[in-house]
Amino acid sequence: MMDTLYFAPGTCSLAVHIALEEVGAPFQAVRVDLAHGQQRGADYLALNPKGRVPLLLTAQGPLTETPALLLYVAQRFPQAGLAPLDDAFTLARIQAFNSYLCSTVHVAHAHGKRGSRWVDADDTAAIEAMRRKVPHSYGECFELIERELLQGPWVMGEHYTIADPYLFTLAGWLESDGVDPSHLPKVLAHRQRMAERPAVQRALARVQLG
Repeated sequence: MMDTLYFAPGTCSLAVHIALEEVGAPFQAVRVDLAHGQQRGADYLALNPKGRVPLLLTAQGPLTETPALLLYVAQRFPQAGLAPLDDAFTLARIQAFNSYLCSTVHVAHAHGKRGSRWVDADDTAAIEAMRRKVPHSYGECFELIERELLQGPWVMGEHYTIADPYLFTLAGWLESDGVDPSHLPKVLAHRQRMAERPAVQRALARVQLG
């Protein structure tokens, strides 16, 4: 059975989309209409009770969470070399980076878009306070990435890995989150370098057509 990626534009599902394109995997892409609540429909919840994207439906069953899906792609297509599968330490460092993006950076972004996850939806003052903090908190995360974590030209240095499409995806939200990226030259250079990759261009075209 061909894998099926359930995605939505403007979400971290783009990272998995790019990884699948990088390895040349045959897959079907299905758009989930978040604006109209498709992620909360019975059919989708039967596949992913979390009600979020990305979801990768495989022959063995559904998989969720971006770091897990990225590692799955790297392990399923080892010939593509998207992760050092025989180097436990380096692989753990990649997983640490991707975990930081998932658990801290993405959450800082979500505070501006989905504050009702953390406070009552009618607590408009609290939601607005969270939104105002996003340029600082999201920008602070990227300052750390710029200063300490992005080795260049790719996240891990000379070798392109599953960390790169994930960083590219979240770096694409900088401006909309009120962060001035001119203070992040390494991140900007990485974003441009990624945008020039054919796999990234194919993934973005799929998302736009979807």
